[in-house]
Amino acid sequence: MTADARELAATFDLEKLTPEFYANPYPTYRALRETEPVKRLPNGSYFLTRYDDLVAAYKNTKTFSSDKKKEFAPKYGASLLYEHHTTSLVFNDPPAHTRVRRLIMGALSPRAITGMEPDLVQLVDRLLDAMAAKGNVDLIDDFAAAIPIEVIGNLLDVPQDEREPLRDWSLAILGALEPVVSPEVFARGNTAVKDFLCYLEGLVACRRARPGNPDHDVLTRLIQGENNGERLTEQELLHNCIFLLNAGHETTTNLIGNGLVALQNHPNEMQRLIGEPALIRTAVEEMLRYESSNQLGNRMTVEPVELGGIAMLAGTPVTLCIGAANRDPAQFPDPERLDVGRTPNRHLAFGTGAHQCAGMALARLEGAVAISRFLARFPNYALSGAPVRGGRVRFRGFLSVPCEVG
Repeated sequence: MTADARELAATFDLEKLTPEFYANPYPTYRALRETEPVKRLPNGSYFLTRYDDLVAAYKNTKTFSSDKKKEFAPKYGASLLYEHHTTSLVFNDPPAHTRVRRLIMGALSPRAITGMEPDLVQLVDRLLDAMAAKGNVDLIDDFAAAIPIEVIGNLLDVPQDEREPLRDWSLAILGALEPVVSPEVFARGNTAVKDFLCYLEGLVACRRARPGNPDHDVLTRLIQGENNGERLTEQELLHNCIFLLNAGHETTTNLIGNGLVALQNHPNEMQRLIGEPALIRTAVEEMLRYESSNQLGNRMTVEPVELGGIAMLAGTPVTLCIGAANRDPAQFPDPERLDVGRTPNRHLAFGTGAHQCAGMALARLEGAVAISRFLARFPNYALSGAPVRGGRVRFRGFLSVPCEVG
């Protein structure tokens, strides 16, 4: 451990991040794991970087709560952002979490996801045709971001000509989850929730009047509820539709964009995957591990607990650093290396335990179809300019990636 690494760990503050950290947080994560794996931050919260500590927090839902009402009240006040982020599935505990998750999982069954593959292949191929015609493309706008918007739009059966604002709404709402939120980001997030709710009220009214097939129309299924009569309230319904779009859009966009850039930075692994297309499933898992789309999770202790030898009082905020845990050498040999054939690969990109991502099978399918078909079509693709990061720490991805597809 060098003096520089010790300094990185000692001075780390999630509320005062440097441009160097945004560009590459992994040296800091490594320094924290090695010197202060349960790091007390200046605001009194703790920052966890070891794999085993994250798994312990994920699995102990009684002690480590996902309910964000207490944490988000001072951050958002009595705003629509507060209403949204305290109603959506991911920021709730059982039994509310269990009830909403069961309804969503029913619509994302293995059979339903298998049924989406032919349409997904057609969508990806259309995007590849359009990129081939252009030659110079942006991997995010022209490809990575276009896929999940269409997939989630199809899931909720959003009319094709009404999908344009969805991505901007999603980016604005998720941008307000950063550790530090400027007044501009806060205002933009609130406006996005307001506009999104207004749009969904009309969409839900139409669907109530003319229900779709609940086997593959998630919105109809959420409206109709379970056979036992279990239903979502109107507020739960609207906010979890927003959550579905946001969770499925941003993270899958990042998976595809991060994956294609990582392959460019590891040409031997890229050639290996092109030569062995059957590796695509393990390659997607490795991309999720190596450059996790979602880097941070949050919990609040509801009773005193000891973790990693550190005692925490009830009411202590805890940040789970997925990006650091997924490069923990205690779990992953040679963790800084991209290995498209890595197995086993028990990464935490989708979390674990009760809150494991409800849409992970769909995200895996989107990533596998998109990346495998892209490589088959454009094996000689090359970056034609510097990729631009989104300037965010929670959701790690690119805003643009200039690319020549030849």
